[in-house]
Amino acid sequence: MNQPLAYVHPGAKIAKNVVIEPFTTIHNNVIIGEGTWIGSNVTIMEGARIGKNCNIFPGSVISAPPQDLKYQGEDTIVQIGDNVTIRECVTINKGTVDRMKTVIGNNCLIMAYCHIAHDCIVGNNCIFSNNSTLAGHISVGDYVVLAGMTAVHQFCAIGNHAFVTGGSLVRKDVPPYVKAAREPLSYVGINSVGLRRRGYTTEKIREIQNVYRILYQKNYNNSQAAEIIEAEMEATPERDEILQFIRDSQRGIMKGYFSAS
Repeated sequence: MNQPLAYVHPGAKIAKNVVIEPFTTIHNNVIIGEGTWIGSNVTIMEGARIGKNCNIFPGSVISAPPQDLKYQGEDTIVQIGDNVTIRECVTINKGTVDRMKTVIGNNCLIMAYCHIAHDCIVGNNCIFSNNSTLAGHISVGDYVVLAGMTAVHQFCAIGNHAFVTGGSLVRKDVPPYVKAAREPLSYVGINSVGLRRRGYTTEKIREIQNVYRILYQKNYNNSQAAEIIEAEMEATPERDEILQFIRDSQRGIMKGYFSAS
């Protein structure tokens, strides 16, 4: 690494085979893992922890202070996993005292102009399409796909394998394995295409569909539906994951299409 037109603070810990293009600035207290490529005009600020074999494209700003008036300069971080691609002009802010960190898992693709705010926890193998925006304190599971221009309200949760269609406003929690669409955001089916791509069998997909049929299409409230699902359906990891998500929801889960106004 020998880039006379890039600035790397002496206190940054950069693996030997990291490539840093000209006009990039890397601040103190930054760690970057092996094989990572940092494009030109990238700013990586204090507290960034970036894994191996990542690609960060021009204009991105990683680990800037949170856009939160309660932030008082506490020592927080952004933690980015391995094999993550961050496209042009993405902004990822570091944490506050709530979680002390913002986390992006492994093998994620964050497309151009996305914003991930303070204290968000994003799982592995996620894809956020262009201009998707996460407010603060959001939890996103593994294999979540946000189509372009999706905006997620602070403190929301999105479950594993969920797919949210483009232009959506996510104001409530999105359970695992579902497709979410329409306005207001509603359950419109299972993410069967994504599940098949990841090796889920037809029988397993049907089981997940049956869980959501009780939850969303039988006119039960969430508590009633959860009791029926637990009593009448065989215990499986997927069934239990859905039930736990419903019970843990802080903002309430999104409505079914038939109950959406």
